[in-house]
Amino acid sequence: MAALASACVASVSASEGPPWPAGFVDAAQAVPGLVVEARYAGADNFIGRPIAGYGAARCVLTVQAASALAAVQQELQAFGLGLKVFDCYRPQRAVDDFVRWAQDLQDQQRKAEHYPRVDKQDLFKEGYIARRSGHSRGSTVDLTLVARENGAEGGRELDMGGRFDLFDSSSAGASPQPTPAQRANRLLLRALMKAHGFRPYAAEWWHFTLVGEPHPETWFDFEVR
Repeated sequence: MAALASACVASVSASEGPPWPAGFVDAAQAVPGLVVEARYAGADNFIGRPIAGYGAARCVLTVQAASALAAVQQELQAFGLGLKVFDCYRPQRAVDDFVRWAQDLQDQQRKAEHYPRVDKQDLFKEGYIARRSGHSRGSTVDLTLVARENGAEGGRELDMGGRFDLFDSSSAGASPQPTPAQRANRLLLRALMKAHGFRPYAAEWWHFTLVGEPHPETWFDFEVR
């Protein structure tokens, strides 16, 4: 009950000056070479349109999460690899947008690509959609590994045995369904993220939250811009 009593949703209006509160940073500036592919700022996602609260294709994180991510990136560079992020901080209004979509059982437009073997009405039960998200606390990130051939910016995504936001049992980090090579890529990502202070989410190989995050009971709602 104490945790519930202390939980809150914090918002920042456009008139308050900075685009986000103190203690948050643009991860692309804090993590050298980070590739940002902000899926929810565009239409390439499980809903098929830009999501509420994403006014820019940026990766915003707490200073602590960005610093830990930079350590992962630095370790990967020696192997010609790097990180690509799909989502970072997520406003509560975006989570609410997800919930409204999940409750509209008539909208099955992206089923084949994103939840081919799960009934849409079961997305809450299976843990793929929730009314509160760790992303809104600012220290959770969705990401993958890329091969940075010849030191080039960007890079080819390593084969993880399934796309980002594939709501399926095969997306579980420990799923036996991917090939050995695909499981090895997942294990590399998981091992490095854990080594630098992140906790994986069992159902999604791409999802990690910083252990000891600075805002464990606050769900922010400022716009990404």
